[in-house]
Amino acid sequence: MAKVGLLTVSDGRPAVHRDLAEFATGVESRIATALEGAGHTVVRGDTIWTNELAVSEARRIADARPALTVINIPIWAFPHFTMRAARELPGPLLLFSNIDPQYPGMVGMLAAAGALDQIGRTYARVWGDIAEPSVIERIDEQIRAGEAVRSLRGSTFGRIGGRPMGMYTAVANPDRWLAQFGVDVEEIDQWELVRRSNAVDAGLVSAARDWLERNAAGVHYDGKRLTPEILERQIRSYYAMRELIDAWHLDFSGIKGQPELTDNFASMDVTEAFLNDPYDWDGPKEPHVCATEADMDAALTMQILKSVASTPVLFADVRHYHEDLGIWDLCNSGQHATWFAARSDDPLENMRHVHLYPEEFYFPAGGASVHHLAAPGDFTFARLTRLDDRYRMQVLRGAFEQFDPDTNEQLMRASTYVWPHAFTRFDATVDDILSRYGSNHIHAVPGDHVGALRGVCRLLDVDFDGIGDLG
Repeated sequence: MAKVGLLTVSDGRPAVHRDLAEFATGVESRIATALEGAGHTVVRGDTIWTNELAVSEARRIADARPALTVINIPIWAFPHFTMRAARELPGPLLLFSNIDPQYPGMVGMLAAAGALDQIGRTYARVWGDIAEPSVIERIDEQIRAGEAVRSLRGSTFGRIGGRPMGMYTAVANPDRWLAQFGVDVEEIDQWELVRRSNAVDAGLVSAARDWLERNAAGVHYDGKRLTPEILERQIRSYYAMRELIDAWHLDFSGIKGQPELTDNFASMDVTEAFLNDPYDWDGPKEPHVCATEADMDAALTMQILKSVASTPVLFADVRHYHEDLGIWDLCNSGQHATWFAARSDDPLENMRHVHLYPEEFYFPAGGASVHHLAAPGDFTFARLTRLDDRYRMQVLRGAFEQFDPDTNEQLMRASTYVWPHAFTRFDATVDDILSRYGSNHIHAVPGDHVGALRGVCRLLDVDFDGIGDLG
């Protein structure tokens, strides 16, 4: 989990501080215990009751580079201590106060919060009994938001290829990314995938193909668009992409694919699906966010979602709305990680739902399309879009659903059958979505992460745009 800083501020009058120090420290200890119980590492400072301590203890906490620093205000505390500490804490900040009628901690928190507001310092507020699950959950949301933002700073995005098929929403300004998000963009030509794939060890490729043939629900060779040789070309592309990730120290990436690779080499469906998976044929691994069509804002959204949810992230087109069922088909060529087929920790449980079908006419060079139907469950959906050149994060809640086998088959065949599908019921009307949503791509993670995404938006100076009922 994350590293969290914890500082307690007190009354600046020596006699008052001495009388209340034990109580304040007790509150801090309960906070630390709760955070550690949630899996976080807590870095504690000495209680701040002088100007000198405000600076020195804040600097000590800052040196630990925490995902979030909690300033605990359990009693009346001089607000300028919080102000001075905040200036030494460049990372995400949260003010916390227990609610106790004997001690005016709430008064101290509001006084410090108002002062931070006056200077425009971004921070969050949480209050209540730390023993209450809802209170620690609210703090945890801010920790996950802080960790997501911290992990972006200093990271590198690898854009393999340029703008795909005229999609303005897939391209962002690298200067803007570095200034606002702290992310550098490394431009890499798609030729690198072709060039490097030829040198991949044949033994690795053969073993990977054997694993897919043994563990997928089916590998449907047709002798034309999908042959063992073409599937091995896709596997080679996966290994070539892993080489690029290591060589250029890429934290996340995107591959243009169309039309150069899909017309003349092979589709990148296998590469993209297994990069996003928490495993491949070689065993468990960390998911590497990779967006199809080199969609930059997609990849950035996915990297944030991966951090707040600690799971793989879905990438899909908003493909079709089945009005009779109130169901959307989120479907995009190969991009769904196979993990979504069952969301199991056992790769073989997921793979038994996955078919590798020959690509359709969109991709003349052929290859395997990674087909499956996403397992049911509650999800948070999000996408960074831009409105009049200002970033906003559009967020929805909803669920993946499945029907009886015949209905599932009918619905998948209504669009592009061989691609992966996620039948989705949004907590928003079709008019809300189609009149406001700012991209053809959408991304999702299991669970409710709306609170963490609100925190991310506040920290990144991004407008939060909730669509429909967010709960």
